[in-house]
Amino acid sequence: MGAAAGAVALSGCASEGSTGEALRSDRPLPEPFRVPLPIPPVKRPVRRDATTDWYEIVQRQADVEMLPGVRTRILGYDGVFPGPTVESRTGRRTVVRHSNQTDVPTVVHLHGGHTPAEHDGWPTDLVLPQNNAAHHHDHHPGHVTRGRRDYVYPITQPAATLWYHDHRMDFTGPQVYRGLAGFHLIRDDVEDALSLPGGDREIPLMIADRAFDADGALKYPAMAHDDFVEGVLGDVVLVNGAPWPELEVDAARYRFRILNASNARRYQLTLDQGATFVQIGSDAGLLAAPIEHTAVTIAQAERFDVIVDFSAYRPGQVITMRNALGSAGTGQVMRFRVARKARDDSVIPTQLADVEPLRRGTVERQFAFSRGTVPDGLGGQRKGWVVNGKPFDPSRVDATPRLGDVEIWTLSTDLHHPVHIHLSPFQVLSRNGRPPGDLDAGWKDTVDLRPAETVEVAVRFTDYRGRFLLHCHNLEHEDMTMMSTFETT
Repeated sequence: MGAAAGAVALSGCASEGSTGEALRSDRPLPEPFRVPLPIPPVKRPVRRDATTDWYEIVQRQADVEMLPGVRTRILGYDGVFPGPTVESRTGRRTVVRHSNQTDVPTVVHLHGGHTPAEHDGWPTDLVLPQNNAAHHHDHHPGHVTRGRRDYVYPITQPAATLWYHDHRMDFTGPQVYRGLAGFHLIRDDVEDALSLPGGDREIPLMIADRAFDADGALKYPAMAHDDFVEGVLGDVVLVNGAPWPELEVDAARYRFRILNASNARRYQLTLDQGATFVQIGSDAGLLAAPIEHTAVTIAQAERFDVIVDFSAYRPGQVITMRNALGSAGTGQVMRFRVARKARDDSVIPTQLADVEPLRRGTVERQFAFSRGTVPDGLGGQRKGWVVNGKPFDPSRVDATPRLGDVEIWTLSTDLHHPVHIHLSPFQVLSRNGRPPGDLDAGWKDTVDLRPAETVEVAVRFTDYRGRFLLHCHNLEHEDMTMMSTFETT
């Protein structure tokens, strides 16, 4: 795809439970648990009518304080990282106007959105910068606009924790790493009736690892740097853009919408002091019933909607969220400090939502995610990442599912490849020929595949005809051609 050049030898490194190479910061790192957890701002619509909410977001560079005492240049939605949280309501259309005031082309994908193809964020549907004539990939034609674009989301899906991020051809990794990511929450009447923790006790947690240069700039390898074809693993764990933050909590139940927005790092989240995660939702909505976990393994782009109950702890106690797949700094994520006793009217219902089981369909497809040979952009070949032996070609369609049909897709891997399917959610049917695990429950749009695993999923695409993507959400793998096109008919 031209994002990197030269022959590379892939080591197959599985560092700390992730496929990637560690990138070390060049400046002393802060002590953990010294900064408060930031809460992303909630975006307000610029106007509303009987059917639609309109939002405006400006993509721009900004200097923000991530590490204490130093400014870091980011690309941010509204100049912040994470970007502002957009909230939609099932049955009301959402229109988001994105203005590109950065110095690079961008593409916005609503990850988990049930969205028409023209608004899904196809990698060559570029929004060029307003203020300059930045080049784009002329050999990959798409729907290109200059300055701004309106993304129209029908919002016909149930309540869920979605997120939006850059999806530019060849450059998703560096542009998300620089800050182009934010939450998009969907709410509905079913969820409203459940008396779940809300208000200040409902908090999104975007977990993302980064590395920093000596001057505090985000450190990311040159696109032609062979060592990082595996994926980029930082040594600082950020939660909502802050390093190893602390959240002061009441002795009550809290709802945390956890997103792994890292490029390549997987996490196995645990809580000390005997605390557990009660999962109430997965990527695409509420579960049928809660599931209690002592640990949550979360791959890139997965979401786990959980409740943590702090009511048994006395004021002054601290509960640390750790990463069992990390070491040293990457082994810690954040800390909760119980501040006070408080009234709590929330409940954890025994039943959450109706989840229709998808039955096995008649159409079966196989998608193998592995190393392969890909174009180097200079007329030669190099090692990279492929699906079914083929590098991504935006003009090639690899599958043509029919709307309304249930299909069984078998996904297989050589290394860690979290697989994301656009347009419609799926259900995990089996893992290595055995039943799915508790972490596979509910409606998913991204599934964690470990080395040499095979997972069967049932998927039913509905409503929208057009071209959509299936790809690895290790962003360096995605940029190095690990995507496939399907076209719904």
